[in-house]
Amino acid sequence: MIDAHCHIDLYKNPYTVANENEKKGISTIAVTNLPSHYALGYSHLKEFKYIRVALGLHPLYADKHTPTEMNKFIECAKTTSYIGEIGLDFSREGITTKTKQLQSLRHVLSHISDRPRFISLHSRRAESTVLQMLKEFSIQQAVFHWYSGSLYLIKAIVEEGHYFSINPAMIESANGCKIIAKIPRDRMLTETDGPFIKVEGNIVTSRDISLVLKYLSNLWECSYEDAELQVKNNFNKIIFPIQQYMARRDIEE
Repeated sequence: MIDAHCHIDLYKNPYTVANENEKKGISTIAVTNLPSHYALGYSHLKEFKYIRVALGLHPLYADKHTPTEMNKFIECAKTTSYIGEIGLDFSREGITTKTKQLQSLRHVLSHISDRPRFISLHSRRAESTVLQMLKEFSIQQAVFHWYSGSLYLIKAIVEEGHYFSINPAMIESANGCKIIAKIPRDRMLTETDGPFIKVEGNIVTSRDISLVLKYLSNLWECSYEDAELQVKNNFNKIIFPIQQYMARRDIEE
């Protein structure tokens, strides 16, 4: 299984969650909200085979985008291929820091456009702006996490080569189901966004991705195994260029 967006560091028992995912072989992108959080998480999880800690600068943390954090992002970006959670949030919760968010995202994109990376995006109420900025910096194969924007913009996002990650909460909402139905199956990834989602009253875990895969198998009229394989293949299409880049760099060094 693939968990393309999980805040492992925000669980009450992060190391237990990480160990369970590792034991079950669940490929997990452990996103973070600030570079300082990334540095701490990486020190604990760097030896895990199935977990990759992602370097984040969350838009709702804009008031914490200090010069120290921004400089740390630049330094950490030199040594990681996994980025997230980054993006923009123009909802009522985030609109007051719009200017700072835009400055931060521009700063981030200018330092991660140099090579293939896995990029997990926050884009609530700012989807078209995020897409335009990805174009501006020639960012390819980014992942729109928990997309909640307009249905018509999905086609434009797909045409630019990007992906979407969907979670158990989306399959329980009418709007989420409409969005999922519009996403081509070769651009679909699965996520939990744990621990921010509950499944039957319990905090979501990566095991609950099975619910999303079951939903997709019904939607696509295929077996559970075929749905799981499709998502894995989609994930690998993003990861493969990263692996190629790293292999070339190792040879050159």
